Amino acid sequence: MNKREIGSRQERIAAEHLKENNYEILESNYRCKLGEADIIARDGKYLVFVEVKYRKNLKMGSPLEAVGVKKQNRIRKVCEWYLMEKGICDIPVRFDVVGILGEQITLIKNAF
Repeated sequence: MNKREIGSRQERIAAEHLKENNYEILESNYRCKLGEADIIARDGKYLVFVEVKYRKNLKMGSPLEAVGVKKQNRIRKVCEWYLMEKGICDIPVRFDVVGILGEQITLIKNAF
């Protein structure tokens, strides 16, 4: 499998994990001119933008560490675009990260 196929597979695994945790998946791989959101979901009253990071092992560092300030800012901008595009102004927003290390899945709510 190439990197894109691996990434897509891991995003599907993350989406299933989120569903098991009572998230409602609204969008996968939402793209706009400002970037991409891996998963957009509802969790209770929140609209959640979820970044998914996968690492086979720790050789390249933890998947959770891979969501740095630059990536966070890009996701925030994509979020603003999405809210504007959909005309959403009355739903609180949260940013979560799903880190997958091998077979271990970690969900960080309100990660940034």
